[in-house]
Amino acid sequence: MTDTTKTPQHVAIIMDGNGRWAKKRFMPRTVGHAKGAGMVRDLVKACVDKGIHCITLFAFSTENWKRPEDEVSTLMGLFIQYLKKEMKDMQLEGVKLNVIGDISRFPQELQNSIHETMAATADSTGITLTVAANYGGRWDIVQAMQAWQKAHPNQTAADLTEDSLCPYISTANLPEPDLLIRTGGESRISNFMLWQLAYAEFYFTDVLWPDFDTSEFDKALAWYADRERRFGAVTV
Repeated sequence: MTDTTKTPQHVAIIMDGNGRWAKKRFMPRTVGHAKGAGMVRDLVKACVDKGIHCITLFAFSTENWKRPEDEVSTLMGLFIQYLKKEMKDMQLEGVKLNVIGDISRFPQELQNSIHETMAATADSTGITLTVAANYGGRWDIVQAMQAWQKAHPNQTAADLTEDSLCPYISTANLPEPDLLIRTGGESRISNFMLWQLAYAEFYFTDVLWPDFDTSEFDKALAWYADRERRFGAVTV
């Protein structure tokens, strides 16, 4: 059983393995993505039930544009479908949607859906669901530095500090993640939240994302509860 006194307040997830899940079943990769998208609702509900305040999902990286055109198109369509289907429920259940990344490259319909859903849920006071879309950790740091420089045109890089840059990172309104989960058997963070994950605990599992149900999530939380987080200090 998870120790509720050691529940992470912010969980970040790299949802990997949709394509392989479908391939194992002799189905198109796009079917795996559709199945994976359907897992999000249950995961958000599980987070609410466990008192987790923030969840961030890596939905589409800056590198994902290299995938086949039909797969990218399917991912865009699934995102639109999810937002249109879930917006009212998000409002009713107090879920606040936050999208980070450069969405300007997305189809206009998707951009409109993102802005509409974010506006509709802006006043929600429950869990914050952040979706990283056309996002990369390096992009995040660069855009933060550019935004800082624009706000401080008379200062130079010599004046820049960690504290002064933090307000310009895309997740400045959120606590840093306590726990990173990556499904699918890979043991890397793939340019995800490089700044924010400095002191997160990393949980890697072979379970493919469409199979990562609430029982698998419980395993990750139990593992986290057993960790001793020292943040560079030593145990007395």
